Amino acid sequence: MPRPDLNLLLALDALLDEGSVIGAARRMHLSAPAMSRTLSRIREALGDPVFIQVGRKLIPTPKALAMREQVRLAVAQASQVFASDAETDLKSLDRRFNVRATDEFVSIHLGHLLDAMAREMPRAMLRFSPEEDDVDEEALRSGRIDLFISASRKLGPEIRVQSLFTTAFVGVARTNHPIFDEEITLERLTRWEHINVSRRGKTTGPLDAALEAQGLRQHVALVVSNPYTALFALQDSDLLLPLPRHLASTALSAGLGIRLFDLPTPLETVLLTQAWHPRLDSDPAHQWLRKTIHMLCNENQAQAAKRAKP
Repeated sequence: MPRPDLNLLLALDALLDEGSVIGAARRMHLSAPAMSRTLSRIREALGDPVFIQVGRKLIPTPKALAMREQVRLAVAQASQVFASDAETDLKSLDRRFNVRATDEFVSIHLGHLLDAMAREMPRAMLRFSPEEDDVDEEALRSGRIDLFISASRKLGPEIRVQSLFTTAFVGVARTNHPIFDEEITLERLTRWEHINVSRRGKTTGPLDAALEAQGLRQHVALVVSNPYTALFALQDSDLLLPLPRHLASTALSAGLGIRLFDLPTPLETVLLTQAWHPRLDSDPAHQWLRKTIHMLCNENQAQAAKRAKP
């Protein structure tokens, strides 16, 4: 069996990422005709068209889509082998990070993280992957995601986990909501319909256990996959929404017509963590990403604690 040409792997990675021959040629420092010839060799090696021309765009075949993450991971691991004995120049590094993160992290820290990347790793790209019906540690093991930022949860024994910050829930309603006319009690919370935010469509939220302990139930009238849809749904309705305080405060600062209130019973404080597979422990680019995220979260926590002091 002939030995595979690993240059084809690099070219396939560029084609899958760029979605065009011209873009891949630019990345590989080749002419467009040379990249077209390389694509022909890839098709022959795989026994698959890999891409179908639709107008001016290349549409990947099902086989190409299935191997996308495997190809990306193989290229990343090969790059680590050749860079292991040399200092990595982050400023010239082409790198893509697949990250699965909570909306809270994105709303608070994404802008600062992008600023840091523009300064220190300007050719890198973040790709935020949606939460799916898969097992999070399996997504880390397979390389479908490089970093997982979420509320603390049990992951596989080999998965590396680092604490980032804690947050608590508050209530959110439109500015002139009638709930503000009187003292807010658990019983009064049940008089109005609620929104539940769940990427996986769950109908129960953080308030349910506290209400049930008092023999009360909330009526969830709307379930949405992200908090931004929920916040806009509040503007012209009497719906109520429990949200992490950091996220709710960010929305308030953005000028939305909302008002925050302390819940009549405190909910459990939530710890957010970042998790990754140990094969990325020594990867300089991934180390930089983890370190920068940890630093941004610590700085934010310190500033919040300072503001909370009388």
